[in-house]
Amino acid sequence: MAHREGKRPAGRYDSRVSGRRDPRVLVAPQTFKGTLDAATVAAALARGVRRTWPGAVCRELPLADGGEGTVRALVRATGGSLEVARVHDPLGRPIDARWGLLGGGTTAVIEMAAASGLSLLAPDERDPLRASTRGTGELVLAAAASGAHRIVVGLGDSATNDGGAGMARALGYRFLDRAGRELAEGGAALLTLHHLEGQPDPRLVRPLIEAACDVRSPLLGPGGASRVFGPQKGARPDDVALLERALTRYAEVLEDFLGRPIRDIAGAGAAGGLGAGLIAFLDARLRPGAELVLEAVGFVGELARSDLVVTGEGRFDEQSAGGKVVGAVVRAARAAGVPVIVVAGGTGAAPATLDALGPAAVEVAAAPGATAGSADIEDAAARATLHMRDAGGIVSVARVDRPH
Repeated sequence: MAHREGKRPAGRYDSRVSGRRDPRVLVAPQTFKGTLDAATVAAALARGVRRTWPGAVCRELPLADGGEGTVRALVRATGGSLEVARVHDPLGRPIDARWGLLGGGTTAVIEMAAASGLSLLAPDERDPLRASTRGTGELVLAAAASGAHRIVVGLGDSATNDGGAGMARALGYRFLDRAGRELAEGGAALLTLHHLEGQPDPRLVRPLIEAACDVRSPLLGPGGASRVFGPQKGARPDDVALLERALTRYAEVLEDFLGRPIRDIAGAGAAGGLGAGLIAFLDARLRPGAELVLEAVGFVGELARSDLVVTGEGRFDEQSAGGKVVGAVVRAARAAGVPVIVVAGGTGAAPATLDALGPAAVEVAAAPGATAGSADIEDAAARATLHMRDAGGIVSVARVDRPH
């Protein structure tokens, strides 16, 4: 059985849930990282809701925050299609990477992790000195070739620290040293960058580019791409120092080429500086991932047709109340006057945070002390599915304890 974290005051909601025999329930969770994907979580929660209310009409809407799972979540929510492009991985090896065309065919969505992500490399292959975002540029081109008017790029899980230079190469730019020789791929080579040449592929003139970006880091400095995220990608202290110098040189040349500052823009340091590259070469707009995803799936419209929202994630904590998608779901539901329940694998949120965010209840799906994903993946998935199904029974909190 699921462990009850404890019901919390629901705030001022109307009484439409308890007044209906067939409540309309919007089931909108994020992935439980390392354990279950968002679609599996949504299906399990919906089963739990129907155990409490057999007549409930559940709309399953798996969500993501711009990182892993964003393409599948948006494609599913909009009735779109999954596409495949042949691109290069961070070390230049050919791979097949998936991207999505959303329902209606005018918006494409890609995850940079599908082409330039850390998960594509074995631990002993991680090398941000050499890793390139070229494959991400190839995905952008594939999306543009589809005729999409808008391309959404999800940032996260980057293996790279090249400032988006590899992406720019794929788009038609050349990175040259003082002697006019083409630089090698990767972040380290930018140390000898002298000038840029080229212009973007003509197919990129039409689409609007937006990037789902929750990182606010600048390109350089103590909070920048190299120093904060480089070590996570395999950079040793000497490597971090080299990468910082290389990105500094890159910023100097890039800003001279563009005629405007880039380095201090919030989010420029995201995904190893890919944020800066997207702004510079594609005039991209960086937006919070949760905001962009909820807009893409038409979440406000879904709320208008719902009596209750059930959402969830692997860990509900202070970050959830910030920019993460579950926090955004709770805030949107409260603004619409719809009761919302959070189901989590664990929680680290302080009571004051819960009170401020305002879900009707928070339910912990794992037994006290257990860590989701700590056991064998198959066993963890089975346990979590059972907990999630049982946790759906807490919808009774919204029926009984919500003021009329």
